[in-house]
Amino acid sequence: MIRRIASLPVVLFCVVTITFFLIRLSPGGPFDSERKLPPAIEKQLLAKYKLDGPILGQYTGYLKDLIHGDLRLSTKYRNRSVNEILAQTLPVTLTLGAAALLIAVTTGVWLGAFAAARPGTLVEGGALAMTLLAISLPSFVLGPLLILIFAIKLSWLPVGGWGSPMQLILPAVTLAIPYAAVIARLLHDSLRETLVEDFVRTARAKGLSERAVVYRHALRVAILPVISYLGPLAANLLTGSIVVETIFHIPGAGGFFVNSILNRDGFLLGGVVIVYCVLLVIFNLLVDLSYRLLDRRIQES
Repeated sequence: MIRRIASLPVVLFCVVTITFFLIRLSPGGPFDSERKLPPAIEKQLLAKYKLDGPILGQYTGYLKDLIHGDLRLSTKYRNRSVNEILAQTLPVTLTLGAAALLIAVTTGVWLGAFAAARPGTLVEGGALAMTLLAISLPSFVLGPLLILIFAIKLSWLPVGGWGSPMQLILPAVTLAIPYAAVIARLLHDSLRETLVEDFVRTARAKGLSERAVVYRHALRVAILPVISYLGPLAANLLTGSIVVETIFHIPGAGGFFVNSILNRDGFLLGGVVIVYCVLLVIFNLLVDLSYRLLDRRIQES
């Protein structure tokens, strides 16, 4: 675990280096447009954003600024720093992602265990069919469909926007449903394999109810594949919220991430990538810790 934590700076260094050189060496520049700038103005802009001089000098200067926590100025949003943009938008995206993660885990675990405890029945078949349908529905279809039903027809929830808990429900559900279906299928398959293990037979031989066998004994082991999936899932919820933020007009980091690519805003793109990388490593560390808590064999090894 200590080695994993110590590897975080190395991973970040590699990501920053690859991202920087991919952006700088690709054709075009952040100030390219249909109307070509006068050479003197372009030179001033390159100097202002520290994009003049040899590329290795730009790279070492960027690393020095990063060490001091300075992600530099955005070349698209003039006079706004990347730190400022991320500080304003990232809490919105993380709130949406956390709500979607909570919904996906609780719904997926419940549905997967509910189906696996009823093998060979119509209930199991219906639950698996629902998960297949949920996985097949992309967010740009599911979101407008939920808006049509719950916001326009029933008037239960607002169409979009941000600021109140009611405005969080529809986008969080839209983001969570496909992932909840994946979790349900993972848990269902794992639980079906676990329910024929010897320790489960022993639990049944003690006279425990099937509900106690499933939820008290088998689920603790069967949930390990789901725990493994939660690391990349949490990171996917951050990037996957781009479409959902657009549909529901949510001022999160997703829109800025897309615009940074379209506008060749290298410093903003690099800042978002660094944040994404840090979150991915942190979530994977939490998954490893969860493994150790749930599986005694890993603790002993």
